[in-house]
Amino acid sequence: MSGHGAGGPAAGILLAFAAFAAFSFSDASVKLIDGGLPPYESAFFGAVFGLAALPFLMRPDDRWGDILRTSNRRMWLLRFVAYPIGVMGSVTAFTHLSMAEAFALIFLQPAFVTIMSILILKEKVGLRRWAAVLIGFIGVLIVLRPGFRELSIGHLGALLAGLGGAIAVVTFRAAPVGEKHISLYGAGVLGAVILCGLIMIPGFRMPSLEQWVWLAGYGLLAALANVLLMHAAFRAPAAYVAPAQYSQMLWALLLGYLVFGDSIDAIMLLGTACIIASGILTLLRERQRGTPLPPAIGNLPPEG
Repeated sequence: MSGHGAGGPAAGILLAFAAFAAFSFSDASVKLIDGGLPPYESAFFGAVFGLAALPFLMRPDDRWGDILRTSNRRMWLLRFVAYPIGVMGSVTAFTHLSMAEAFALIFLQPAFVTIMSILILKEKVGLRRWAAVLIGFIGVLIVLRPGFRELSIGHLGALLAGLGGAIAVVTFRAAPVGEKHISLYGAGVLGAVILCGLIMIPGFRMPSLEQWVWLAGYGLLAALANVLLMHAAFRAPAAYVAPAQYSQMLWALLLGYLVFGDSIDAIMLLGTACIIASGILTLLRERQRGTPLPPAIGNLPPEG
């Protein structure tokens, strides 16, 4: 979207913070299921509830068929497959890790974006962006402390979530000018509904009433977050919107402590600080170079 809507950048920034708060509460909802459902089943129902965002994301000239319409089918299919992998990874991470640790590893996404931009988009990456990647990976090593603690499937899930998000960024950048956002968003959600639904069929478990509540919270809050993020992107440049995603770490610490009884040690805080610094350095460097900023961690790429 070009231009800024009513309220200007300040309103856009506030909406961005509200969007990432909603994403954080969405993640807390799926964590409250506590592994009672397989991750692919949670991802499926989350995506089904997430379809509620589609009418609000459509522009006046959009049609429902535009979800399937694209000028780059290969990238559309890549997003179709990558999104459910990322979501299943995210559910696995929040199930087995503290919220703060899961977010710390998922926030490695900008480093993955840099690497994939070289391999897929053939971008030239300078020393500063490589330094940001290195800082991010050092942060991951500090958080994981390999050899000093047992690693779990949750750590793998978090890395897959970050990788899935990075693929979403790259497909956004590779999308031709004029590609409809309803197609970009719909590809991922449809992928989660169809692929996770197929995986779910053989061992389907009927959720309990309580699990239905958390699944609805998971999907509907994420849908709300995407709508808020769209309006934030309409009112403020991406350079202002994208950094707001790191407020999720504050929510992770707060919700982790108040709801899940998580304890955070100084070493994890140090590693998290390195990963966040890596992401912010990447955003600042790409803004200086005029590179389209990566969409904030969520489902809908904001526009500058």
